[in-house]
Amino acid sequence: MWRKCYLDLLLVPLALLFSILYHGWLWYMVRTQPNSTVIGINSAGRRMWVLSIMKDNDKKNILAVQTLRNAIMGSTLMATTSILLCSGLAAVISSTYSIKKPINDSVFGAHGEFMVSLKYVTLLVVFLFAFLCYSLSIRYINQVNFLINIPLTADDASPLTSEYVCDILEKSFVLNTVGNRLFYAALPLLLWIFGPVMVFLSSITMVAIMYNNDVVYREGKLLLGGRGWM
Repeated sequence: MWRKCYLDLLLVPLALLFSILYHGWLWYMVRTQPNSTVIGINSAGRRMWVLSIMKDNDKKNILAVQTLRNAIMGSTLMATTSILLCSGLAAVISSTYSIKKPINDSVFGAHGEFMVSLKYVTLLVVFLFAFLCYSLSIRYINQVNFLINIPLTADDASPLTSEYVCDILEKSFVLNTVGNRLFYAALPLLLWIFGPVMVFLSSITMVAIMYNNDVVYREGKLLLGGRGWM
């Protein structure tokens, strides 16, 4: 048994650890140096947008609703995709069709029924968590849809402030980002069907792509400075 699955036991956890370490580093950078990351800069931009909308609500209320509607449509599309993939994977796992059996002997790693089922179950769990994140994201955006169009008052005792609306919007986009990252993590796991070597190589490639899209450079240098947003 060790001869058949030692590559899975070594390469798959190593690939997952590599991705987890990267996102741990990214979280640290967003907290300490947000201006060096796309996530931190976009977060600051959204807060400025909310303040601008609520300050001049009479003229920009339609713009706010249209912008938030577009965000809801994006999260809805991803949530629908996630639950459809979950349904397909659940059908595969519960069936006795030959797709559950080993693909062929040319694939490295374990080929047994248990290992093949484990691959599909892992994918199912990832997509379920992605669906949960997208659903919560939609819930928070819907709340912002109502709150952002309420005129601000000079009453200090009012619980509704622009900062509160900003926090709700940020929760929505953080959940959306987590859902997207789970989707990205599903690609290497999907390639696990073809062996653990593909998982490892795909994970390294995915981290390199995400790094290129998460870090902000200016004139060849990494942007630094600022305070955290989470």
